[in-house]
Amino acid sequence: MSQTPCPVELELPPMADVVLVDNLEEFQQYRLAWKSLLEETPRASFFMTFDWLETAWKHFGTKQEHRGAKHTRRGDQHDYRVLVVRSDKKPIGFVPLCVVNEQHRVGRVRTLTYPLASWDAWYGPIGPNQAACHWLATQFLAEQRRDWDIVDLRWLDPQQTSTFSLIAAMKAMDMPVLAEPYQESSVIDFDGTWEDYLQTRSSKQRHEMRRKLRHAEELPQVEFIRHRPLSAAEGDGDPRWDLFDTCRDLAARSWQGDSMSGNTISHPQVTEFLHECHAAAARRGMLDVTLLKVAGQPVAYGYNYHYHGKIAGLRMGYAPEFRKQGVGTGLLLMSLRDSFERGDTCLDLGVGGYGFKHRYRTKLEQSYRYTHYPASAWKSQGVRLTKWLKRRVAMSL
Repeated sequence: MSQTPCPVELELPPMADVVLVDNLEEFQQYRLAWKSLLEETPRASFFMTFDWLETAWKHFGTKQEHRGAKHTRRGDQHDYRVLVVRSDKKPIGFVPLCVVNEQHRVGRVRTLTYPLASWDAWYGPIGPNQAACHWLATQFLAEQRRDWDIVDLRWLDPQQTSTFSLIAAMKAMDMPVLAEPYQESSVIDFDGTWEDYLQTRSSKQRHEMRRKLRHAEELPQVEFIRHRPLSAAEGDGDPRWDLFDTCRDLAARSWQGDSMSGNTISHPQVTEFLHECHAAAARRGMLDVTLLKVAGQPVAYGYNYHYHGKIAGLRMGYAPEFRKQGVGTGLLLMSLRDSFERGDTCLDLGVGGYGFKHRYRTKLEQSYRYTHYPASAWKSQGVRLTKWLKRRVAMSL
């Protein structure tokens, strides 16, 4: 791979090259290197682990035989590949990608993107030097035969140096990119103590939070459970399958049971995938499950992953017959108080500005998407034109 001159402020590693891995079996050799580099990765999470990508590849990869195939629609399948960024033949970073067929007005469009599939709010290259990874990976992609119609890299932090590098790289490779806000994520920072946090709320909110917490704690034989095992390497890794089954059953009984989106914890399209992710998260010491019981009966759950004190809230729900008792809110407040006591760093409540997220968050974070529409791809230009027309119509209303 020839080297394209890069900005002076970006220092590329010596003897750098990129290797394409598009086979799951070949991917296995990079497990240890990936695990080591993850520790130095900004905004790292369970969704950026080798285990998560391996599991997603097994279940949704177009080139693999996976157990979830009978529940997977064609449009949900991904053509996975990983760009291994090396220096002197040693991996110094990984850029996970996939091509997924997405439905647009012009038909199905092959979109090259990160493999996150909106399970979390953030993604990017694995390793400490994400800027160099973006630069070298973009150069590599520009030199390859195109098997995609659009490049659409989502879930990126617009303030990170690596994102500036991505924009500069695409411009240098004659791949003009459109930057747009993508998703908003509500976050609760666990700064100080529980009481310090309450003081950041309005007097009315503080009163309501204390009242709802007290009401939940006064329910008959109330029990708050939080399962956060240490890793298997530390002698634990207990998945507590009873808790996983309970969360899934509660989800099926709630509105999530009727959801057709295919990303709820009880949906048959992903339940086997999440089952395997649960085992991997427990093994890695990244599992965080909360449960509220009343008189021995499970009434609310919170299903999360965590990494170095940062919690990614995956799903939460409650038994509909206990709605008036406020068990869902009660469990959330107990979990927040417990996180302050544990010394957690933050909780990402996930994408969307639902009312309860607005009430409890301490900040709102905005991710961006960076899209390249090749001039020679008619579907690409069709999608671009459609989006442009939508924006013009919206501006005229």
